[in-house]
Amino acid sequence: MTSSTTASQSELKTAKVPLGWRDQCSSLLIPLNVCRKEKLYLPWECENERHAYEKCQYDDYMRRMKELSKRKVAAAEEE
Repeated sequence: MTSSTTASQSELKTAKVPLGWRDQCSSLLIPLNVCRKEKLYLPWECENERHAYEKCQYDDYMRRMKELSKRKVAAAEEE
């Protein structure tokens, strides 16, 4: 399942993104990590990139929880 926020495997490999971070928001993580390295991980820098990445993570979490809830309801109705 690829979306506009999912980077290709070659992009992720080139950016050296660990396997655990390769998710639906991976294309937002690459520029965030580049910005962090350029700005020496200063917490007040790269706020826009970090906010976009965290928002994507939250939206992905909410999508998965809704899907899980639907599955639980469907399983309860089958019984």
